[in-house]
Amino acid sequence: EDFKKQAERFGAEVRFGIVTAVDFSSLPHKVTLDDGKTVTADAVIISTGASAKWLGLPSEQKYNGFGVSACAVCDGFFFRKQDVAIVGAGDTAAEEATYLAKLCQKVYMIVRKGEMRASKAMQHRVLNTPNIEVLYHSETKEILGDGQNVTGALITNNQTGEEKTIDITGFFVAVGHKANTE
Repeated sequence: EDFKKQAERFGAEVRFGIVTAVDFSSLPHKVTLDDGKTVTADAVIISTGASAKWLGLPSEQKYNGFGVSACAVCDGFFFRKQDVAIVGAGDTAAEEATYLAKLCQKVYMIVRKGEMRASKAMQHRVLNTPNIEVLYHSETKEILGDGQNVTGALITNNQTGEEKTIDITGFFVAVGHKANTE
């Protein structure tokens, strides 16, 4: 709201709507909104954001919002003093795992390969946090639940084929984002 007020002080006009078409073939550019109105502008900033990448498991979709999340900072609070898992191996996953470790009793970090892609500093932070257990060479086969909420995850060791169930109430996905450019 403060940014909006500042922009308006400097002459910006703020309009709300969904862009349904653009014409960049000449100046000023033409932007058509869902209410049929056309706005002209010398410059257009396209800021479509990004969406989380998911694992593609049916159970992931079934429990999305009921224990499955792509944002530890947004939803971690709901799992205070509980056991959770996070899947991913990059800086974002490592950062979210250490954030969750401050709130949760135990954090399982599920890493597909034998090492993390995160920076050395982030790996050091994860490996020196006592309530984070890194499960290397592991993939999530299924997110388990009681029909309402997440109750666990079935994990497969991709070297030995061994399967094990971890008891968790929260499952966080941190395997990247894709730009909403389509």
